[in-house]
Amino acid sequence: MKLISEKIETLVLDVLFPVHCLLCGKDGFWICPECAGKIKTVSEQFCPYCEKYLSWKGEICSACQKKHPVSKRLDALVVGADYQNKDIARIIHYYKYNFLTELSQPLGEVMLRAFRQNQIPLPYIIIPVPLHRRRLKWRGFNQAELLANFLSENLAPGMILDMRSDILMRKSHRPPQKKIKEYKKRKANLEGIFSIDNPEVIKKREILLVDDVATTGSTLFECAKVLKKAGAKKVTGIVVARQNFSKNNV
Repeated sequence: MKLISEKIETLVLDVLFPVHCLLCGKDGFWICPECAGKIKTVSEQFCPYCEKYLSWKGEICSACQKKHPVSKRLDALVVGADYQNKDIARIIHYYKYNFLTELSQPLGEVMLRAFRQNQIPLPYIIIPVPLHRRRLKWRGFNQAELLANFLSENLAPGMILDMRSDILMRKSHRPPQKKIKEYKKRKANLEGIFSIDNPEVIKKREILLVDDVATTGSTLFECAKVLKKAGAKKVTGIVVARQNFSKNNV
């Protein structure tokens, strides 16, 4: 009886909310395999702070190293795709605001390709950027955590890497970063917002910090600072895409 009821529920959902590829309209997929395979990863990485200099593996450039001490900085940022690509922007929007959790797989595959293309060493632990509990209750899922789960299961064939969502915590609720346009205000909005539980797990360890989109990078920079203060050896960020912006944040 349970199996029959599940089939009826699926049939009703298919009729009321038909599934079509967001890019080509093919039935049965939110993103069909053909379209997923056509999403291009970026060919070059840049310094995560200034974005002026090409950077091997998305590592911080020498000029920014002098301005951001190793004990506080994000050591590298790997970007999967160009947010100016309308297809990737459309998929991310549906993922976050239409609550299509199934899109974590094709978006995760973009991140996976970028990770491998840049020959990033496997991390000791994968940590998603957290949501505040109020935001999590509203959305119903943490988009960064689903992506982190995908990476933990696929970065190393035959292995599942440790993914922990109980270490980096968002302890206060503040306006979403997307609503704040000025870089300095975005940075101030995040100060003191994150905390660490179970710090012994990350001491002297290499961390892969996961989020969906970076704009100014303020969220990732603040997360990295907190992780480093708690004893992390190295923090590499990875995002599906980074939005272009005009600023001087170094």
